Amino acid sequence: MRRLFCTVGLLAVAFCAQAQDALLIFSKTKGYRHASIGAGKRAIMKLGSENGFRTDTTEDASQFTLANLKRYKAVVWLSTTGDVLDSLQQQAFQQYIRQGGGYIGVHAAADTEYGWPWYNQLCGAYFLSHPKQQNADVVVVNKKHPSTKMLPDRWKRFDEWYSYKNIVEGPTVLATLDETTYEGGKNGANHPIAWYRTFDGGRSFYTGGGHTDESYTEPLFLQHLLGGIRWTMGKK
Repeated sequence: MRRLFCTVGLLAVAFCAQAQDALLIFSKTKGYRHASIGAGKRAIMKLGSENGFRTDTTEDASQFTLANLKRYKAVVWLSTTGDVLDSLQQQAFQQYIRQGGGYIGVHAAADTEYGWPWYNQLCGAYFLSHPKQQNADVVVVNKKHPSTKMLPDRWKRFDEWYSYKNIVEGPTVLATLDETTYEGGKNGANHPIAWYRTFDGGRSFYTGGGHTDESYTEPLFLQHLLGGIRWTMGKK
């Protein structure tokens, strides 16, 4: 009987660990819809299967209840656009973050929820504009974070490069764009493109990359994204 209790206890611990290592990928759009969302989902699911965390995907905002969100260590907002949550869902997500949940914003996550000031603080900035897709130099200014430790000092890559408005104080900038290396930047010498912060009890990571399908087969971008996910989930 004692052996049975031990076995049951170990199974319960294993189940709890599995639940704690789960990630929700949220990709609802109410504005422009990025064609790369499908590629992004597949890539993050593959990262999960290769790195020991379970992934679920949804575009159903009704899943934003505190009870459901607590099943996940973090939520990826994968190129969401527009107003994707109602007021009750917003409240549930705020409670989730305040209880230690995590937020990962990818690309158009900054083009989301313009009328929700708390989200602006969580994400770190709002989308302003972008030029045509082109190569640019990403300047890595902080290599102590898991999302940037593998990156070169100057990371030349092709993507759609956002400029931002309502850039908040508080996040630690990980990488900036060198606007002299591409056309159409609007933020000048201080143009953040990836950052992180602890906010309101939880963790937040944002990367401006990820517009193109090709981003999600690019080894360095995937390592960058995985590092941000792992940090936000509290994984070493």
